[in-house]
Amino acid sequence: MQDPVSIVSIASVSPLGNTADAIWDKYLQPSHCFSLKNDSWVAELDRNSHAEINHLKLSESKYKQLDDSVLYAIAASRRAVAMAKWQPSDDFGINIGSSRGATALFEKHYADYLQTGKAHTLTSPTTTLGNISSWVSHDLQSQGPEISHSITCSTALHALLNGIAWLRGGMANKFLVGGSEAPLTDFTIAQMRALKIYSREEGDFPSRALDLNKTRNSMILGEGASVCCLEKRASPDALAHIIGTGYAKELLEHSISISAVAVCFQKSMRMALAGADPSEVDVIVMHAPGTIKGDTTEFRAIEKIFGKNLPLLTTNKWKTGHTFGASGMLSIEMAILMLKHQTFIGTPFATAQHEKPIRKILVNAVGFGGNAVSVLLCAPK
Repeated sequence: MQDPVSIVSIASVSPLGNTADAIWDKYLQPSHCFSLKNDSWVAELDRNSHAEINHLKLSESKYKQLDDSVLYAIAASRRAVAMAKWQPSDDFGINIGSSRGATALFEKHYADYLQTGKAHTLTSPTTTLGNISSWVSHDLQSQGPEISHSITCSTALHALLNGIAWLRGGMANKFLVGGSEAPLTDFTIAQMRALKIYSREEGDFPSRALDLNKTRNSMILGEGASVCCLEKRASPDALAHIIGTGYAKELLEHSISISAVAVCFQKSMRMALAGADPSEVDVIVMHAPGTIKGDTTEFRAIEKIFGKNLPLLTTNKWKTGHTFGASGMLSIEMAILMLKHQTFIGTPFATAQHEKPIRKILVNAVGFGGNAVSVLLCAPK
């Protein structure tokens, strides 16, 4: 394995909350974060996060023109950088991506154009994907490189890979990485319904992510942003060390599918393990979007790599919904909290006992077309 990279801070705004304590409390509760919006289940930001975003929007006149995906990223980035005690003079890099970017704002501007035949002056600059990292850089007054990208639902973990590459390539010493998504529009939900993957459940758990016995798809959209601060050192004060990364893709047979045994995940997990004993992995935070094929193919890939002695398996999407490009970093956050509290957070659909210390956690994410990423974390010594 290569020298580890340290995660020195992580922050988010999501349906779980906007502080580490609030988020952990939500994870300990058996309830989900869903509500009905126009007869569709969604996972909206919690009340405190909403208040934070509204305050942010009013703090600078320019921010009133920005999409929520940008504002979510700014809010999370402010907190992460403050916790890391970074300064603008550190010239840290920024890579914050999104699957869809300025979803609501783009739809609003297009609707206005259809009605008036004219486009607002700021339509283009406020709906480009690149404006996420650009506005975060403006807000933090950073002078380092800024990158925005979309690799659908594995976007945040691809941002993490990019940050590590810059650090190990000697082009930066610090990098802020993550993802942001604000997809809760009627049109976006209609797109998911057209794919026949959106939840129509009416029971106690509208999303049955990682329930391998479900008989229909149960994906639900959520919103939020999560970012972390990376440093090229093995700091004892780090929240976690990244000791392995892997990535892979599959040839496209269908625009949203992966193979029956998720070959992309098999490759990415093997690369992340880099010859390490699979039995050393205590927990896997799965991508598990709540679809029948998505959950079962990833599980089969894990079986291929780990055999009969599987680590404990979990996901947060039964509680938070699928936040597209932000989801991978929210999974990293969940893993870091389990390392910190030495407590396994499972799902309502499986009983698991874990009495030994949690030392290593593998986190998975994958996007449309089989762009898989796996990240192996370990607790600081």
